[in-house]
Amino acid sequence: MAFLSLRLLLSLALAGTLFLTTPTAAVPVENGAQPHPEQAEHAKIANSTTAPSRAPAAPHCFPALGFAKPATPPADNRNWWCDPATEYAFVGFSYEVTACQSRAQLQREFRDIRQTFKSRYVRLYGACDRDGFYDDIIEAAWDNSLGVHALIWFGFDGDDVWKTRRDVLLGALHANPKAPLVTRVLQFGSEPLYDNVLPHAQLAAQVKLAQANLSSLRIPVTVSELAYGYQERGGAQDVLDAVDSINIHMLPFFAQDASTADQAWPLVQRDLNWFIAHGNGKKMYFDENGWPSVTSEGVQPNSPLAVANVPNEHGYYELLDQHCEDLKAVVGGGVGWFAHIYSDDQEPGYGIYSDSGQIKFPFAPRTSC
Repeated sequence: MAFLSLRLLLSLALAGTLFLTTPTAAVPVENGAQPHPEQAEHAKIANSTTAPSRAPAAPHCFPALGFAKPATPPADNRNWWCDPATEYAFVGFSYEVTACQSRAQLQREFRDIRQTFKSRYVRLYGACDRDGFYDDIIEAAWDNSLGVHALIWFGFDGDDVWKTRRDVLLGALHANPKAPLVTRVLQFGSEPLYDNVLPHAQLAAQVKLAQANLSSLRIPVTVSELAYGYQERGGAQDVLDAVDSINIHMLPFFAQDASTADQAWPLVQRDLNWFIAHGNGKKMYFDENGWPSVTSEGVQPNSPLAVANVPNEHGYYELLDQHCEDLKAVVGGGVGWFAHIYSDDQEPGYGIYSDSGQIKFPFAPRTSC
């Protein structure tokens, strides 16, 4: 997660309450980018009447719960993925890969993510530059019936290593025949606008180049970003227009008016309504989404009333679960949300598991409503 500074004081004053796609062969992309009271408001989160989907219905689609995966992978991903309109409520975990987990660890933890928590997806966070690592991700995802929100990671050093990561990942997506069967979307992230990695016009151009590169594989492309990352770049409407889905960082602990997690729904609405107003009806996910149980040097509140502890981390996810019907009603097919992050040993304070591998609180959110 990019460090969230006092710039968020302005962000949360900017976003007023308003009202709450389709992807576009393997050569490296040049000129690239990369990396971090309540019911009354429901009317402002607009219902959507979207065109009927031709996607197969759950559970006869990947990665629906109960999907019977074929013994032999299909030749391509046509009529393979579930309708995005069914992908609301809890969908899975952010999963940091900086540790370059072994294939055995990926298999073990992806199995837990699927079987214990009824996840449909993992959203990758961070970067591992080990040769063949994304192939290990693909195998673990396939074996455990998980889709992947893949990530081109920019990092925080201001260098151009993201270009190499981009080209390696694009190459893996083309080279591995299972890659289009588990890779739901390719993200540029994390928070490239907030971190000022690229001017927004260049980031939009990168999205379009990646879409062209992946068009034969039918893998969509997006950007993983805060509302404020867009807002401080004048809205960066060119990026919102370019992406296939809107992958939102929802981190209300850092709001200027944050207090406890049970009071966070208006803060969630504020950012969500901004995306609804500017997102042209596209599918939305909360991908870097959570509430810390501890503070640290890079995780400090912007409100003196914001409380970081395990009950509030738990309470934030309970809040989202309580608003399942509200999130389902959002334009574009509802909002699917990830828990950031799988374990405290990936990012301190945010994990569902502690450093010692113990679950920190009961976690069984709804996957539909």
